[in-house]
Amino acid sequence: MQIIDMAVTPLRDLNATLQAQAGATNGTAWDIENPRGSHAIAVGLDAPIEVTVKGSTGYYCAGMNKQATVNVRGSVGPGVAENMMSGTVVIDGDASQYAGATGHGGTLVIKGNASSRCGISMKGIDIIVHGNVGHMSAFMAQSGNLVVCGDAGDALGDSIYEARLFVRGSVKSLGADCIEKEMRPEHVALLADLLERGGCDARPEEFRRYGSARQLYNFNIDNAY
Repeated sequence: MQIIDMAVTPLRDLNATLQAQAGATNGTAWDIENPRGSHAIAVGLDAPIEVTVKGSTGYYCAGMNKQATVNVRGSVGPGVAENMMSGTVVIDGDASQYAGATGHGGTLVIKGNASSRCGISMKGIDIIVHGNVGHMSAFMAQSGNLVVCGDAGDALGDSIYEARLFVRGSVKSLGADCIEKEMRPEHVALLADLLERGGCDARPEEFRRYGSARQLYNFNIDNAY
């Protein structure tokens, strides 16, 4: 275990050290102490290392992650795991706006609640939220899975493409072209795996599935103003 104390180590040096682990073999586990809400902690990682941030962070924590496992023992600001490619990011607390935005792969687990636009424009990432998500979550979501063990706010899945949304609680409203869909056996099996990966004890049978009605894929003159 290697320790970096942000009370004495600048953010730029912290990230440079972690990013340098690509191709290295000697530093596989890192503890980050005294993050004090700093922005852009542990961004651009590309190595199978484990990073534990002992405290809450600001915006864009673990952005552009590849391969690494990042655990934040606190809450995070906007854009956590933004444009994530692979690996795992686990937030022990709450997440602010647009968590997992444009994520292409990997797994993001939020053990608290997520604010608005969770999973906006997601492109293959799997996001598991133990609590609730705010309005406009999964806006223009293209592929991947969003699992919400609590409730969802207004306009869930607005202008969605082919991402799959699973919600255990209530949905305040669905966005344009988002509809409830049948939970077939293959979806139950998929969701069971996602819940296990996310450390959730909910049963997949308790969830409803939402996705695209595919009515916005082609131009319709009736939609023109």
